[in-house]
Amino acid sequence: MNQNLAFADYAVFIIYFIVVSVYGYTVYSKRKKDEHDAKAYFLAEGNLTWWAIGASLIASNISAEQFIGMSGEGFFLGIAVAAYEWLAAVALIIVAVWFIPVYLKNKIYTMPQFLKTRYNESTALIMAVFWLFLYVFVNLTSILYLGAVAINGLAGGEYLHVIMVGLAVFALIISLGGMKVVAYTDVIQVAVLIIGGLVTSYIALTTVGQYFGVGENAIAGFKVLMKEAPEHFKMIIPKPTATSSQLDIDKYLTFPGLMSYVAGIWIINLNYWGCNQYITQRALGADLQTARTGILFAGMLKLLMPLIVMLPGIAAYVLYQNGHLPQLVGGKDGAYSAVLTFLPTGLKGLSVAALTAAIVASLAGKVNSISTIYTLDIHKKYIQKEAGEKQQVNIGRIAVFAAMLLAVLFTWNDILGIGGVGGFTYIQKYTGFISPGVFAMFFLGMFWKRTTGTAAIVGVILGFVLSVLFNEYAPMLFGNDTLLYTAYPNGKGAYEIPFHICMGLSFFFTMLAMIGISFAGPKVNPKAFEIDSEMFKVKPQTTVLIVITLLIIVALYVKFW
Repeated sequence: MNQNLAFADYAVFIIYFIVVSVYGYTVYSKRKKDEHDAKAYFLAEGNLTWWAIGASLIASNISAEQFIGMSGEGFFLGIAVAAYEWLAAVALIIVAVWFIPVYLKNKIYTMPQFLKTRYNESTALIMAVFWLFLYVFVNLTSILYLGAVAINGLAGGEYLHVIMVGLAVFALIISLGGMKVVAYTDVIQVAVLIIGGLVTSYIALTTVGQYFGVGENAIAGFKVLMKEAPEHFKMIIPKPTATSSQLDIDKYLTFPGLMSYVAGIWIINLNYWGCNQYITQRALGADLQTARTGILFAGMLKLLMPLIVMLPGIAAYVLYQNGHLPQLVGGKDGAYSAVLTFLPTGLKGLSVAALTAAIVASLAGKVNSISTIYTLDIHKKYIQKEAGEKQQVNIGRIAVFAAMLLAVLFTWNDILGIGGVGGFTYIQKYTGFISPGVFAMFFLGMFWKRTTGTAAIVGVILGFVLSVLFNEYAPMLFGNDTLLYTAYPNGKGAYEIPFHICMGLSFFFTMLAMIGISFAGPKVNPKAFEIDSEMFKVKPQTTVLIVITLLIIVALYVKFW
């Protein structure tokens, strides 16, 4: 089980790189006639098909933090972590049916533009600056760092900075061509991601079968997992009791059973998929039916993701518990890399290509969103108001380069300390504090005409303050057991409220405050969006996709409840 890559692995990877690069250049050369069209560059307006939108959504969403982080959570929690993926499919249905029509009817191209149109200029500017900092110093840096570390480990452990720069340059090559190039190369990226991920899962299961004497059979290997780790195949983590071990408490703190479904997981998913420039940008340039179909296609692909990013972690857990995975290092976050060592020469290269595809697609999509927000919502409005189409595209490309350069500089020696807390935790920590306020602001702004600009600004600030309060100080200030929450020992000498519950409480009180403030304003805010029932009607083929997705999710929950 040689962990390093062989010549055949490098050959497979180089073929992948050439195919993506050539295809990206082909797409770019076909759009040269409108290469200085700002909306074509930032949004690929009117040019993306439903399958390109859906594939791009998944390719941008799945990155190193999923492969490494979610596989690690599969090692630790088991199938419960699949809720992030399966309920994302439900969130995508909600976004497709109710959110996207509001954006498209009001010609919204960026999230700060939504805030300016619905609320005021100040709210839009504050959030535009916040999103730029978040995308550059949280998302780009963590994706780049975690991806480079993972691939470096497989390549022999001596090329961290070379790999880091290589990933950044590869993403730059794709993203400088604009959204159309990003989206269509994402089709190849997601194909490589899925094929390589499924190959890894298959090898993991056959390896389990081999070690446990049931033959190199994936289905038999899966049955071994269910037999050897039955607690890893329960969707609902039980609430701790007085006799619970610290391990059981830690699992509940990470994913607090039924309370996750009542509170945080919906806010995480709806905010991420419906109020996030990085994601919604793919659909904002399309017509309603194309956007809806693409989003629902992405939802169906999400149902596959636990098989790719979570199952190897459970396999690693069973192998490790039985002494068959001595190469596991770094705790749960080393699970995926440890499983990759079982892959034969060539297939290991395919899996590295899949991991690279996930990283590069996420980096390219993120910097494209950064350039869109900076160019359209800051530079064009406040710095160079007379900028023409060609100038906007050039400014966008400079923003792409600057954002990636900053990410590399801050990741070079891990200045931000991402390695200390883990990339997945790093992202969740710094985005989760703001999610309740942002989602409340968008939700009320879309569907309640009375919501005011003052309420929006208060909501963002209050949501953040309450998130910090419940996550960091509430047990110390108000006690460990109240009507609102129960805090549990975290094994580090302190008590914590499960993160999902903190998020739910922050969202609830933020909504109350925003509603109360808005009642002091007019019954219908002059900047409220026009909404009618016709916007939300869906075609029969759309209904079929929704029903199929929901039936699959119900079947999965019935099986693994």
